[in-house]
Amino acid sequence: MHTTSEARLSTNTAYRCVFAPAHAGPDRTALVVLGLDGARQTITFGALDQRVRAVAAGLIAQGARPGDRVVVGVADVLDHLTGVFAAMAAGLVAVPLPAALSDEERAFRTADADPAVVLVEPTALRALLSQAPIDAPVAVRAGDPALIVHTSGTSATPKGVLHAHRALAARELMRDAWTDIRRDDVVLHAGRLGWTYTLGVGAIDPWSVGGCAVHVAERPVASAWPELIARSGATVFAAVPSIYRQILKHARVAPGALGRVRHVLSAGETLRSELHQAWRRASGLPIYEALGMTEVSTYVSTGPGIPARPGSAGKPQPGRIVAVLPRETVGLALEAGDTLGAEWDTTPLGADQLGLLAVHRTDPGLMIGYWRRPDEDQKVYRGPWFVGGDLAAMDADGYVWFHGRDDEVMNAFGHRVSPAEVEAVLARHPTVGEVAVTELDVREDLSVIAAFVVPAHGAAVRAEELLAFAAEHLSPFKRPKELRVLDALPRGPNGKLLRRMLGRG
Repeated sequence: MHTTSEARLSTNTAYRCVFAPAHAGPDRTALVVLGLDGARQTITFGALDQRVRAVAAGLIAQGARPGDRVVVGVADVLDHLTGVFAAMAAGLVAVPLPAALSDEERAFRTADADPAVVLVEPTALRALLSQAPIDAPVAVRAGDPALIVHTSGTSATPKGVLHAHRALAARELMRDAWTDIRRDDVVLHAGRLGWTYTLGVGAIDPWSVGGCAVHVAERPVASAWPELIARSGATVFAAVPSIYRQILKHARVAPGALGRVRHVLSAGETLRSELHQAWRRASGLPIYEALGMTEVSTYVSTGPGIPARPGSAGKPQPGRIVAVLPRETVGLALEAGDTLGAEWDTTPLGADQLGLLAVHRTDPGLMIGYWRRPDEDQKVYRGPWFVGGDLAAMDADGYVWFHGRDDEVMNAFGHRVSPAEVEAVLARHPTVGEVAVTELDVREDLSVIAAFVVPAHGAAVRAEELLAFAAEHLSPFKRPKELRVLDALPRGPNGKLLRRMLGRG
């Protein structure tokens, strides 16, 4: 029988993903990093464990205490993962930064986290490797904070989403219903580190069962993916739909071309049925889709026990309590956007009725809350439910049908992007009088971020100049791909921007 201290020790994410598999099989390969030049870096669980416990000791030696934040912005895959798991091993809160961030975005997220330690330069992290390793990860409770990941929402600046170590329990439900990752699997994730989808499926999920994670050191061209997948020996491949679309467009895909892959995963944005069918025809493999968000990760999916139904993201995973709630308040008329203090109708809707997708607040994968944003917490909690703004309907068989976002948040290559965040940057340019940003469908299977600009009085908007300005201040996936100049933005009688009218006519 385990003691309370042993149970709290095993609750630590780093214990489950690094220490335990190292103890069970120190010589098993934990991580493979592929270079585009054919290079291949590998590390065993035993060696990874030593790195993580040494860096954890270094963080503690620098004065960091349980609950303090550690920003990890190292681009190198092994160093990045070492820093993230070392922070959690020390009972600290890891704050991973994606490599694609602009300097401005990186500075904001670092300041917002209010960190005790910042590991951005490789030398800063590697200097800690000389420390005598801690004996074991710090014992934590399931509800103790482990991770902050920033996400865009309706606000003009990203919000920090604070997750607890208990999220591991939710990932076990995902594994059974969606990822199907086993101890002998080799998992290749096409995404970059710093995002929950990549960190979760690309490291936490395989490592928690003693499996191998594979990452690519640099971002490859789309045509290179089949060779990389085959060379990696991957049995599970994960990406956002945009990657699958690019592979089909630029590479030759045929049954057997992906080597040992047996299971293919998609999340981050809607997988259109036409793309899924095209991939299956070309590769001979189905794609198992999942729907989720940073605040609760993936909770609706298809998988080995949930057959795909074209156009649906799947069913709520067994063990997750999911409902569709009315969009209306009870007996209270609100001004647009004013939700604080509202009395919401929390009675789940019936089959095929359109409403807001909700997850019960007892879900282990649900965030602790937004980091130092209590006003934002009030907007997403309605009685016993978390409501993130996804519009959906659930049919009589339990399949969820996604109908877009209720709060106008856009989706770019699997990342949530706030129109307000992009607009705030473009509005700083001297030639811009007014600006509105939205998703624009350019093909049946493709949408892009588009900016609609009203020039400042007497100014001329030059597309190349404004797009270059956006490139200085925004991550690549947040930058508008199309720019249109208007005489005026579409507005309703009360002056409210009619974002849905942009690009029409």
